[in-house]
This record gives sequence, structure tokens and C-alpha cells, in this order.
Amino acid sequence: MPYYGYGIDIYYLLLVLPALLIAMWAQFKVKSTFRAYSEQRMESGLTGAQAARRILDANGLDNIRLERVSGELTDHYDPRGGVIRLSAQVYDRSTAAAVGVAAHEAGHAVQYAVGYLPVKIRNAIIPVTNIGSALSMPLIILGLIFSFGPLVTIGIALFSLVTVFQLVTLPVEFNASRRAEMILADSGMVTAEEQAGVHRVLSAAAFTYVAALLVSIMNLLRLLLLFGRRRND
Repeated sequence: MPYYGYGIDIYYLLLVLPALLIAMWAQFKVKSTFRAYSEQRMESGLTGAQAARRILDANGLDNIRLERVSGELTDHYDPRGGVIRLSAQVYDRSTAAAVGVAAHEAGHAVQYAVGYLPVKIRNAIIPVTNIGSALSMPLIILGLIFSFGPLVTIGIALFSLVTVFQLVTLPVEFNASRRAEMILADSGMVTAEEQAGVHRVLSAAAFTYVAALLVSIMNLLRLLLLFGRRRND
């Protein structure tokens, strides 16, 4: 078994823990970058909500509503409700950070409107991903307790769906940011200096999704190695 000394899981230490540390750094980075560019005021006085509204209207999405919500970096697009929810730091603020985040969420709305393929794929696998997330570890634990390999295999297969979801999420998030940056630049809503701030904020946010995928991959690899070692013992 891959446990050494006092029951230490060597695969967790070598694979999962470094990935978790990277994910923690990514979260710190996105928050610190957002706060830094929340100090960069927009010359035009354009707020996050106004930027999102302009992007939506320019793409014929006047039916999409904007709402202010509480919390920090709680901004998201709800396709079922047809609403973009922006935190107070984004909705009312006229900063590079606010405009970048709001434009990113508007980019998601445009993705749905044009039928962006990765969005369709992600939505299609959400139900099975939720099942996999809920049942994978209980099945693996039961399979190990009762030494029933097929149950462990099913659990690992279900867990792999979470990794697939994280993988599909990457192009969705990167594309939304790319759309946001292009629209902001082409419309003249931001200056070159403001565009640089928007890019840094969105790049930091995008890395959190890369880190989340890395954590998922390392967890999956750990499970595969643990099960492989157990089967060979």
C-alpha cells in the first residue's frame, strides 16, 4: 500500500497537496489582482453594469437583465433566469476590474446566444457530473471496505466525470474573457491602459480554472494509483 511511516498517503503529498497549494495561490492572485485594478479608474466613468449592458444590447440581448448581488467576486451569468448578477464591487464601480469582470459575464451570455459548442457540451454533462461528484467517493470507500474491485472502478469512473467537466470549462471561460476583451477594445469602451488592466484581471481569474483542473487531475491520478497498488498487492 502507498502509505508510509504513520499512515501518510504519499500520493496525496506528492500529487494532490502541490496542486491544492497552486489552487490556493491562484485564488489569492485573482483577489489581489482584482483589488489592485479596482483602484484603476475608468476615464469614461463607465461602470461594470453599464459595460455589460452595452455588450448585451450590441448583441441583441436586451432581454438579459442585470442584478446587483452581495459578496465578493460572486459575479455570474444565470442562463435559466436570463440574468447577469454582479457584485456591488462590479455593478456600481467604474474601474478596470469592474468593467473586465462584467464584460466577462456578458461574454457568457453571448456564448449561449450564439450556441457556443463547449457551453452546450458542459450543460449536457452537468447532470451526470453532479451524480459523479456525489457518488464517486462513497462507492470507492465501499468498494475498498468490502474488497470489491468493480465498485471502486465505477467510483473512479464517476469521479473522472468531474475532471472532464473541469476540462470542458476551460474553453468556456477563456472564450468568454477573449470575447469580453475584443468587444471592449473594438467598441472603444476602454483605453489601451485600461485594456491592459482588464487583461490582467481576466487572466488571473482564468488561472483559477486551470488550477481547479489540475487539482481534479491529481486527485484522479491518486485514485488510479491507489487502486492499482491495492489490486497488485
